[in-house]
Amino acid sequence: MRTEELRSEVEMARKEGCLFEVRRGKGRPWWWLYAVSMLLGLHLIWAYRVSHMPVAGEKGRWAWMAMFATELWFGFYWFITFSVRWNPIYRYTFKDRLSHRYEDKLPGVDVFICTADPIIEPPIIAINTVLSVLAYDYPPEKLSVYLSDDGGSIFTFYALLEASQFAKSWVPFCRKFNVQHMSPALFFSKSSISIHDSRFSEWTTMEKLYKDMEYRIDATMKQGYILKDIKAKHEGFSEWSFKTTSKDHQAIVKILIDGRDQIAQDIEGFALPTIVYMAREKHPNYHHNFKAGALNALLRVSEQISNGPIILTLDCDMCVNNVESIRDALCFFMDEERGHEYAFVQFPQSFRNIIKHDLYATSLNIIQMVNFPGHDGQGGPIYIGSCCFHRRACLNGRKYNELSKIEMKGKKPNILEASVSILEERTKNLATCSYEENTQWGKEMGLKYGCPVEDIITGLAIQCRGWKSAHFCPKREAFLGLAPTTLSQVLVQHKRWAEGHFQIFLSKYCPFLYGFRRIKLGLQMGYCIYSLWAVNCIPTLIYVVIPSICLLHEISLFPSVFSFWFIPFAFVIALSYVVSLWESLYFGETLKAWWNEQRMWLYKRTTSYLFAFVDTILKLIGMNDLAFAITPKVADEESSKRYENGIMEFGSTSPMFVILSAVAMLNLFCLVGGIKQVIIYGVGSLGSFFLQFLLCGSLVLINFPIFEASFFRNDKGCIPIKTTLLSVAVVIVAYFISIL
Repeated sequence: MRTEELRSEVEMARKEGCLFEVRRGKGRPWWWLYAVSMLLGLHLIWAYRVSHMPVAGEKGRWAWMAMFATELWFGFYWFITFSVRWNPIYRYTFKDRLSHRYEDKLPGVDVFICTADPIIEPPIIAINTVLSVLAYDYPPEKLSVYLSDDGGSIFTFYALLEASQFAKSWVPFCRKFNVQHMSPALFFSKSSISIHDSRFSEWTTMEKLYKDMEYRIDATMKQGYILKDIKAKHEGFSEWSFKTTSKDHQAIVKILIDGRDQIAQDIEGFALPTIVYMAREKHPNYHHNFKAGALNALLRVSEQISNGPIILTLDCDMCVNNVESIRDALCFFMDEERGHEYAFVQFPQSFRNIIKHDLYATSLNIIQMVNFPGHDGQGGPIYIGSCCFHRRACLNGRKYNELSKIEMKGKKPNILEASVSILEERTKNLATCSYEENTQWGKEMGLKYGCPVEDIITGLAIQCRGWKSAHFCPKREAFLGLAPTTLSQVLVQHKRWAEGHFQIFLSKYCPFLYGFRRIKLGLQMGYCIYSLWAVNCIPTLIYVVIPSICLLHEISLFPSVFSFWFIPFAFVIALSYVVSLWESLYFGETLKAWWNEQRMWLYKRTTSYLFAFVDTILKLIGMNDLAFAITPKVADEESSKRYENGIMEFGSTSPMFVILSAVAMLNLFCLVGGIKQVIIYGVGSLGSFFLQFLLCGSLVLINFPIFEASFFRNDKGCIPIKTTLLSVAVVIVAYFISIL
């Protein structure tokens, strides 16, 4: 966003009566000083590479050229990442003004919750999210909850049926005791009450109700079938037969609670929100388009049932943790002056199971607390698929028109005009495989198809149609999810993200092409931070392998500590790490968490991004099919205990672990060889190889968990001996190749 436009928005938002305020980020002069200093250092490094290039035939010439290319790339990528620090903005809402003016005119809100596999994503997790949404501080007749079950599981349907009954007690309990952890599982794990408290009886009764429900759901999952007496309680169970599978089943739509029916009340006589179960049709002959296909089916089905003008999309594990987050979002949509410009409001994804020092760097703090405000200053944050409020009209393909105001009253279908069963049958057709044939769904309407990160291109397309988005981070986390708790889960998740983003970069949706003259250059660069994740694998592998091998062969790739040219290298390295450390500590991370983040930065770039890069290229030339990997939401008890104790989990014989072990072993081998040379030739020889020693030693230190898991651990989470031997073999082969 240009400076004059942002200044106008800031001034407009500060006017008396506006529903939100915009504030500029502090310390902008310091960031520009950092930028100028870093650019100067980078140019001096490039000048050194050019002026000291080994002549043709000289030993180490190819290694030198590879290092030069790598440093050029790092400089370019640093410039791309700096785009989010140009002009960060932060937003603050005034919910009291919203309530004062619009309490009787609040729009309907439809909440879409997606789950895909009852094994990887147990139903008890999904229904905790549903129950947390039902406890929102929002008029129940204007709130509808839709659970999309892409696995078409009878167990998920049964769990939701149980939850709809439990909600009749849970919702008034939350209202009475002002419950903030609105997920029952989270509430009872985080909260306690004294036996002498007058509320003790109600508290324990509610906990028992929840535990009993949880036990019934888990017991049913373990036995593998639904009892006949349970099936007799709801006609919906008749939708499943012995032929039904997760990949081949008919469309199912069941309204479990009709929010406009006077019978649908909690135990205190208050209305309950609408609850709908949907499993769209699946058939082997039709591509189901993953989560995007599920959300598009929900868009069509919900339009016929509740048609809320505002839509909240959530992952099945992302529980509501702030009763006022709907009202926060509405402050942007319903603002009289600027509200009509916003298509979606993205909240941060926070996680409730991250340990103190964030072992796998899964908090995403820097992305959400640094990058997203920076995107916001350029026109709006990206849509990340969850924790996001949308205008239904924008998801349906509407273009922005500055002269028109968006109507916040959706035309609500009256589901009482026909029986619930008739409405269910009517909406099933909207969730069939063939419905989208020869339509604009997945193209100009709904979420985009053809990419594992469909949310990103959907948000980009919305912004390119002229809309803005807003990033809002409330003091209390709006949503709490479950982060991966094993290294394998983290690497697979980032492989999927990096692959999807790289596919976008190589497609017609490349931000520099698709966004040209449609969105700001700074926002285009912001999108490319993630689109180029996969490409970073190559320069990173060069930097962690070649200097170490050259150290072993006494080939100097960096200036001596006694040379002037040493200064820019030392300056750039020191400044990069100081800024990185400051950002982490500023946003509440510990020093150890920052160190873990550096380790995961290395691990993701050398494995997840590498596999993402290779797979994308193979798909591009037609040698691989598009796939979507679901990140498991559960881990076994032993691995969970190791995670809580800060012990890294390996265990499997993944090819990713072979690469990680090989890089670690190679650097250990080269460091020992380098130390041997110092002993032979004296400390004076260290000057020309100081930076190589520093790099090699840092890599050995950062890979300590790998050495520990290879040689000192014997639990199930250690690195298998097969993986260790294979990595050693790779190192030996690499050594002999290097001496040829």
